[in-house]
Amino acid sequence: MTSKKLVNSVAGCADDALAGLVACNPSLQLLQGHRVALRSDLDSLKGRVALLSGGGSGHEPAHAGFIGKGMLTGVIAGAVFTSPAVGSILAAIRAVAQAGVVGTLLIVKNYTGDRLNFGLAREQARAEGIPVEMVVVGDDSAFTVLKKAGRRGLCGTVLIHKVAGALAEAGMGLEEITDRVSMVTKAMGTLGVSLSSCSVPGSKPTFELSADEVELGLGIHGEAGVRRIKMATADEIVALMLDHMTSSSNVSHVPVQSGSSVVLMVNNLGGLSFLELGIIADAAVRSLEGRGVKIARALVGTFMSALEMPGVSLTLLLVDEPLLKLIDAETTASAWPNVAKVWVTGRKRSRTTPVEPLAAPDSTTAAGAASKQMVLVLERVCTTLLGLEERLNALDRAAGDGDCGTTHSCAARAIQGWLKEGPSPASPAQLLSKLSFLLLEKMGGSSGALYSLFLTAAAQPLKAKTDLPAWSAAMDAGLEAMQNWILCGQQDRSSKPGRAQGPICSRF
Repeated sequence: MTSKKLVNSVAGCADDALAGLVACNPSLQLLQGHRVALRSDLDSLKGRVALLSGGGSGHEPAHAGFIGKGMLTGVIAGAVFTSPAVGSILAAIRAVAQAGVVGTLLIVKNYTGDRLNFGLAREQARAEGIPVEMVVVGDDSAFTVLKKAGRRGLCGTVLIHKVAGALAEAGMGLEEITDRVSMVTKAMGTLGVSLSSCSVPGSKPTFELSADEVELGLGIHGEAGVRRIKMATADEIVALMLDHMTSSSNVSHVPVQSGSSVVLMVNNLGGLSFLELGIIADAAVRSLEGRGVKIARALVGTFMSALEMPGVSLTLLLVDEPLLKLIDAETTASAWPNVAKVWVTGRKRSRTTPVEPLAAPDSTTAAGAASKQMVLVLERVCTTLLGLEERLNALDRAAGDGDCGTTHSCAARAIQGWLKEGPSPASPAQLLSKLSFLLLEKMGGSSGALYSLFLTAAAQPLKAKTDLPAWSAAMDAGLEAMQNWILCGQQDRSSKPGRAQGPICSRF
């Protein structure tokens, strides 16, 4: 069964995607009759070196998202996962040559079709007297033994766009840019991992994985990786990836070791959630720094995708200060992130938490037996909530997002952890106040806020007395506080024109 795609037609999806990018970006233009995007200010490049790249579509934002001042001059796109036509590559070379550039560098990923088609276009252009050079990027660190085709070109290619673009913007000549960039390609490595496959429009998934498997070292077209591994935690998978790509026993390894300085790229292969991407980024930073590696810059996002593949790749580029300046150089390319020009390693990442104010003394204290009874009650409530987690989630799925049980389990675990830390407060008022702060911080969602509101208000009548009427007053105070908050929310909504009136919280 083919996967569902939001396209107009399978045959025209690559053209439509490129046209959409150009339509929304005034700094880009299409080359008539070809699937080629070029800088709108092409004539301003007279006397400089032009940079052209490209390949199959389906890797967005690569490569057209990296067109701009300080990066690429233009891009030639093929159909999905298909090398672009020689005629279109040649047309792009001619277009920039007619604009008065002094030479053109082709930046090509190491895939047979790309090397062949870009290479043929280069030879034809040279035959016409146009100075053209080509750099082939092979940054794949998956293969432990040498392959005849060499290392595949992966996300590290985007860093080559950036370095070459900065050199061209500085006015460097074609041969010097080619030499400098060629050296940089040897100082980086990329490795990918995927939870499942992608599917080309109109086709079935390119491969199948069991529910407990992930693919290590796969390519950006859904090609098989070097091996399949069992599903594990993000920390374990990242550690395995870094071990593989830096091991000296691996012929395609990147020579990163303790004391090395690197640029790290954490690249979404298309279908990974931002939540998972952040977890992977954190794991990568911790793992690298734990190995003594210094991270100069960290780029996290989608740079070179494989359609909707739920996976991630890690790229490491060894850098020194001159190379780092090229990475930091300004660019107008829409897909290049706004990266802070400061070192990641060595930066203070946390601030001291403010000290909680001391609880005001109250006139009531709980006897030892009563205090122990409160602890037993809390423990029983927590155990009950944990046991009902899935049932509450199932009930909530019928009315909302299905996380009610999970939210209450978070609260229960937080209370259990707090009870283990030491003796609970001596008085009911202090106990409820502490629970209020705890749920507000640990429970999350509207439930945490509502329970915190209830407990804060309920604690007030218990400061003076703890008899039955005081507990009754505490319940009334808590309920009234929540009701007032809900009514206030209703008024806020109804006061805004065009907004439907009604309670802002239909369930707790």
